[in-house]
Amino acid sequence: MEKSIVYFTKNITPENLIKCYEKLGVKLPGKVGVKVSTGERGSKGYLKKELIKPLVDQLNGTIIECNTAYPGARNDAREHMEVAKEHGFTEIGQGVEIMDGIGEFKIPVKKGKHLEYDIIGKGFEKYDSILNLAHGKGHAMGGFGANLKNQSIGIASRNGKAYIHSCGQTEDPDLCWSAKYEQIDFIESMAEAATAVRDYLNENNKPIVYMIVANALSLDCDCDANQKDPVMEDIGIFASLDPVANDQAFLDAVYQSVDQGKDKLIERIESRVGNHITEYAESLGLGTTNYELIEL
Repeated sequence: MEKSIVYFTKNITPENLIKCYEKLGVKLPGKVGVKVSTGERGSKGYLKKELIKPLVDQLNGTIIECNTAYPGARNDAREHMEVAKEHGFTEIGQGVEIMDGIGEFKIPVKKGKHLEYDIIGKGFEKYDSILNLAHGKGHAMGGFGANLKNQSIGIASRNGKAYIHSCGQTEDPDLCWSAKYEQIDFIESMAEAATAVRDYLNENNKPIVYMIVANALSLDCDCDANQKDPVMEDIGIFASLDPVANDQAFLDAVYQSVDQGKDKLIERIESRVGNHITEYAESLGLGTTNYELIEL
C-alpha cells in the first residue's frame, strides 16, 4: 500500500487547526458532524472551546456525541447535554447533538472476528460529512485514544459501546463490564467498529477527514471524571485522510519524544496492547501504518 500523508504542526493554535484541515484538500459538504469527546464532568483534558470553535464555526459544524456505557454524567442524553453545555460545546457551530438520544441503528462489520455489526447513534444518518477531531491521550482500557477510538467507541450508541466493550457478547451496558475476554480482543473490536463506520460512510458517499490534537497528555481518557494531570508536554496537531496513519503518527511521536514523561504513557499503551489497533485496522483495510509526515 502507498504511503498516506500526515500533516503535522507542533504549534497548537486555532489558526493551525484550520491550516491543517485546509491542507487536506477536502471540502466537507452539507451538514457537517464534528466528532469530539465532550469529556466527563470532572475531567480536564477534553479539547477546549477556544481551540476548536474557529474551525467548527468555519465548517458550520455540529458537535456529535453518543452516550456512555459506564455509569456517570453522560449515560443519558439529557444530562450528557448539560455536561456538553458546561464544557462550552453548545456555543460552537450549530451546537451539540447526542446522536443516540433519538435511537440507534446497526451497520455491518464485514471482516470481524469479534463483532457481527456495530450499533451507532441514529443521528449519525443526518450528516453529509464528518470531521473526526480526536484528543490524543492515554486510556485506562485501550492504552491510548485517538482517531480510531473516536470512530469506534465514540460513534457507537450506549448499547453499541457495550457490544464493543464485551467483544460482541452483549449489548447490555449493565452486563458488558462482567464479560470475559482477552485484552487484544477488545482492541481488535474497536478496530472492527471503526472500519464499519468508514464502510458505511463510503457506501453513502459521505467524506470523512481525521485530526488529532495531542495536548494535555494524561494517562487517562477524557471520559475519566478523575483524570490526572498530563505526564508529557504537548506534541502537536496531526491531520490525514487516513485514520490508521494518523494514529500511527501520533504513537510514533510519543515513542520518539525526548520528554521523560513518555515512559509512563508508553507503559500505559503497551500494558493494554494499545499499539495493536493500528496494525489490526491495517489488516482490515481501514488504512496503512506506512505514512509520510509533512511538517507545516
